[in-house]
Amino acid sequence: MLNLISSLMAFTVTFNSCTKPIPINNTPVETLTNVSYGTDPRQKMDIYLPPDRGVDSTRLLIVIHGGGWNGGDKSDFGPYITELQKRLPGYAFANINYRLCNLNNGTNRFPAQENDVKAAIEFLTNKSAEYKISQAIALLGASAGGHLALLEGYKNAKPDKIKAIVSFFGPSDLTELYEHPGNPSIPLLLNAVTGTTPAQNKILYQQSSPVHFVSAQSPPTLLLQGGRDVLVPENQSVLLKNKLQSLGVPHQYVYYPTEGHGWGGNNLFDSLDKIAAFLREHFR
Repeated sequence: MLNLISSLMAFTVTFNSCTKPIPINNTPVETLTNVSYGTDPRQKMDIYLPPDRGVDSTRLLIVIHGGGWNGGDKSDFGPYITELQKRLPGYAFANINYRLCNLNNGTNRFPAQENDVKAAIEFLTNKSAEYKISQAIALLGASAGGHLALLEGYKNAKPDKIKAIVSFFGPSDLTELYEHPGNPSIPLLLNAVTGTTPAQNKILYQQSSPVHFVSAQSPPTLLLQGGRDVLVPENQSVLLKNKLQSLGVPHQYVYYPTEGHGWGGNNLFDSLDKIAAFLREHFR
């Protein structure tokens, strides 16, 4: 499902003549794999720490895989971390796993995935001094991972912790997605993942929908959407775009009319260019 990220962005820090140089602290590059942030085997992450990092200078980008809340793995994004590091040499990265819903027996139904993203962020925040990284965080997710990034950034994050959100075709309103799916399998999936329907449990669907938690203080948000996406139709991004606009939240909506649920080629590189520009402007 993911044919997403083969490169990301360049980030440059400049200092004016009145600013004292920041001394190099000689911390080495470190890669920490399968770091546990909970007791479940799925509650693990890979952490990529740049050299010469510090709590005041090293921003953190957390990457959240997709897979319909019941599949996928952090390894889906793994091959692209090197490309991300090339373009963001001063960033730390965390590539996280989370508990997956078992569609056969109903274990780990939503909001287990939401709770895991929240726990992973809390873990990384508490480890900021040890890892020598800032508590300033941006979230990047694809599909279900985009939904989780949006939900965390709008609903659960402490004020000013999440500085920016990037969502590749993440669902924003689960009730709307259930009632107006682009594919007949989507209501079945949502029913299995949540254990209910919007008619049976309106509150759960509302509490699981990022669009209901947008406020004027929400983080700047970049939405990337394909016009031929039958899994997460474009209306999901449009609904969120309109809500962000009505509340004056900085945002950008990037629409690719011929693309589906993921894309490559020139449009992918165009997406990456827009991500770089967006984060340079808003994740400071």
